[in-house]
Amino acid sequence: MLSRCSSRHHLTRALVLVLLITHIHAGPRYSSRIVEIQTGAIRGIILELNSRHLEPVEVFRGVPYAAPPVGPLRFQPPELPLSWPGTRLADTFGAVCPQKYPDVSNRTAALQFMPKGRYQYLKKLVPLLVNQSEDCLFLNIYVPGSGYFW
Repeated sequence: MLSRCSSRHHLTRALVLVLLITHIHAGPRYSSRIVEIQTGAIRGIILELNSRHLEPVEVFRGVPYAAPPVGPLRFQPPELPLSWPGTRLADTFGAVCPQKYPDVSNRTAALQFMPKGRYQYLKKLVPLLVNQSEDCLFLNIYVPGSGYFW
């Protein structure tokens, strides 16, 4: 017969295991395929779509297609990106090119200068423009029908 302390210990271990498994599944699901490109290897993620009629899509986010246009490369034609060792996880978006957009923090003031539809669109768009940089030469590649790689 298990003592009360031992019973609590097993319950705690089981709870930690459930939380750990839940945390593991909450993150991105990485593709098992590694793709070799000119500058190195990349591994994407599998994006589940909210439709029973559409298969998952393999996504490669933030893949550099040119060297960062900073320093002496600023305002120059793009150069090839730098190579990297190992496999690069292509699971996060790269920076967005710098953009100036209307202030939508005050709804009443914003609606005096724009239609309601534009205001609603900009409210959804602004969070995606947080990470802005001149180093914004990245591709996001979506590969449909690649479900056999995971």
